[in-house]
Amino acid sequence: MAKSSSLNVRVVEGRALPAKDVSGSSDPYCIVKVDDEVVARTATIWRSLSPFWGEEYTVHLPLDFHHLSFYVLDEDTVGQDDIIGKISLSREAITADPRGIDSWINLSRVDPDSEVQGEICLSVQTLEDVRGRCLHCHVLQARDLAPRDISGTSDPFARVFWGSQSLETSTIKKTRFPHWDEVLELREMPGSPSPLRVELWDWDMVGKNDFLGMVEFPPQVLQHNPPNGWFRLLPFPRAEEDSGGSLGALRLKVRLTEDSVLPSRYYQPLRELLMESVLGPAEEDAASPLAVLEELTSGDCRQELATKLVKLFLGQGLTGPFLDYLTRREVARTTDPNTLFRSNSLASKSVEQFMKLVGMPYLHEVLRPVINRVFEERKYMELDPCKMDLGRTRRISFKGAPSEEHVREVSLGLLTGYLGPIVDAIVGSVGRCPSAMRLAFKQLRQRVEERFPQAEHEDVKYLAISGFLFLRFFAPAILSPKLFDLRDQHADPQTSRSLLLLAKAVQSIGNLGQQLGQGKELWMAPLHPFLLQSISRVRDFLDQLVEVDGKEEAGGPARALVPPSMTVREGYLLKRKEEPAGLATRFAFKKRYFRLSGEMLSYSKSPEWQMRSSIPVSHIRAVERVDEGAFQLPHVMQVVTQDGAGAPHTTYLQCKGRHHEGGAEGASGNVNELNQWLSALRKASAPNPDKLASCHPGAFRSGHWTCCLQAERSASGCSRTHSAVTLGDWSDPLDPDAETQMVYRQLLLGRDRLRMKFLEDSNMDTTLEAATEQGSSAMEGACTDALARQREAAARLLKVLTDLDQAHEEFQQQE
Repeated sequence: MAKSSSLNVRVVEGRALPAKDVSGSSDPYCIVKVDDEVVARTATIWRSLSPFWGEEYTVHLPLDFHHLSFYVLDEDTVGQDDIIGKISLSREAITADPRGIDSWINLSRVDPDSEVQGEICLSVQTLEDVRGRCLHCHVLQARDLAPRDISGTSDPFARVFWGSQSLETSTIKKTRFPHWDEVLELREMPGSPSPLRVELWDWDMVGKNDFLGMVEFPPQVLQHNPPNGWFRLLPFPRAEEDSGGSLGALRLKVRLTEDSVLPSRYYQPLRELLMESVLGPAEEDAASPLAVLEELTSGDCRQELATKLVKLFLGQGLTGPFLDYLTRREVARTTDPNTLFRSNSLASKSVEQFMKLVGMPYLHEVLRPVINRVFEERKYMELDPCKMDLGRTRRISFKGAPSEEHVREVSLGLLTGYLGPIVDAIVGSVGRCPSAMRLAFKQLRQRVEERFPQAEHEDVKYLAISGFLFLRFFAPAILSPKLFDLRDQHADPQTSRSLLLLAKAVQSIGNLGQQLGQGKELWMAPLHPFLLQSISRVRDFLDQLVEVDGKEEAGGPARALVPPSMTVREGYLLKRKEEPAGLATRFAFKKRYFRLSGEMLSYSKSPEWQMRSSIPVSHIRAVERVDEGAFQLPHVMQVVTQDGAGAPHTTYLQCKGRHHEGGAEGASGNVNELNQWLSALRKASAPNPDKLASCHPGAFRSGHWTCCLQAERSASGCSRTHSAVTLGDWSDPLDPDAETQMVYRQLLLGRDRLRMKFLEDSNMDTTLEAATEQGSSAMEGACTDALARQREAAARLLKVLTDLDQAHEEFQQQE
């Protein structure tokens, strides 16, 4: 039975942060760590003590993670960034409530003695001889210790306590991966049995030594189960100091999802019920198992359920019938066409998630060129007179204070200069839009035309499609490019405002101009002529979009979400030359353009360069970070490969962020770009056999490994690999068993409601009686049939749930 674990983390906002700059403000950002691994860095919010980030991450994790930490820092352009505070959440705290954490949490001070990480390897024996009882503590090695010195390393030694006695190992200089292999012998003193405590310290020539962590074993463990193996280092036990809110607070949303996934055959009955729902006759829509599931789903988890269902049906080649089933039901119960698909129903969420899963490469192709221009040019644009900063414009132009009219004219020219290429790219993209999306929109249009055939509702067939494509796909991607993988970082405030104006314009075009001149945003009026000219082009585009062969099923045959040949990530990285001789480190890394697909990691001097080198993804055995001290460079990763002859090889790559946002994207962009490349490479190589369990986080230079100081190049890795730590995104592979398991979990949450609503609910009988009292025998018959089918569907779902419950229990007992 496979097991999976993932964290959904949303860093929403902060409040009442302390001022760290002389200006009386701060430039805060947040780093997210899982155990010792940095998984994300938010954007820096400049000059704010109440920053809003709104950044969300899904992190796939190993099952043995221990804690999640959030560090808030103040970014400084000169010198080191100031630490404001931290929040640490244990695995137990996160799982205490099945719904997770959604609250404000006060920041605590960062205590260096609590910032411990890593593990120690020990072998302990208790022996008896003529002098009494003694203890042999074999201190072998430690790994991944916290760096306490400015060089990014430590000088660790171990101190062992047993009763009133203590002994120390030797000090190993400049390493976070010390090898001692020393046996310390301690004699038992008179009195009650004592625990064994092993502390690690960083030796300092000047000042006091720095604490690195400890482990402790009670007398009962020493007697019955002596320690032998790797043990996680812990801080000194002490109550966490509550700052009382003096350091501010973060609003966080955190939810851990852990599941045991059964073999595929156990999920087949549930999958068959769901497939049967979408393939059955339309008159049975309201009584199908999927309809019952829809009624049990609350708004909080509807998006996650929609994503899993879309992926499940996509893997079965039935996305078209699935979406048609949901939209057909939604259209049938809509009386006012102006409200069609405007709610967050399962149908709306499913089409939205379907577009993200199937259409993300299409979105990138259409929008990325203009979005990159907006970020790179950073033009000041504003139409709202209440938000115009005339002083800023004067500083930029050096031509005195311009009038509002002048700013409006310049801004209008800039906005139309961006909107024109956006509209051109969209209306010219019919041939590039995935056929699955086009077929789904064709079905949707047909259902809307059948439901609202009147001439006065002529626009509804267009609005139904544009409401999804423009309002839920293109406009949100323009507003928040990072959330759609168009950029590695959120925009700065000025660029965010420009993106907001562009998104509003695209939204108005998607609404076919129905609300132009209404509402509070009359200042958008200068854009109206351009928007009205674009609407006719958009109508033609929507007509062409649905002119597609309808014989093929939307979603196509069962397939992978991302074809192996498709590029899932690309961009410039710095690659270290092969065994550079006599070159300074900074000259040993050369800029190359990399492309990653499911089959190959290739690179060349530029995107257009024809001569390309490549690394087969099937050869990858590990993808890991490299310590900064290895090359005195930050944000370096290694790709460890093994060729057909079994020879190992390591390629070192550095992420060098782009400085597009006035420097803002550089620091945070490097961290996130590194995480995204690590994640993409790990996911692409996940199916590979013979993955490495350990590797060296340093480099072999000057005759030794910089991390553990071992002199043999072939020495075993000194640090555990992190192949299970990846970031969730649209390119995650399909997993029908895990997706069906999530549907099962959702049904479990609603099992009691399912019984009450469909099997024990007297309201259904009351409805039937009311119909009978009205004297409608036809209605009575219809209600009776519908009630019977709903109860049958509910009973079948409950039977499947019972069978899955039993299967889980049996597998747990076997474990």
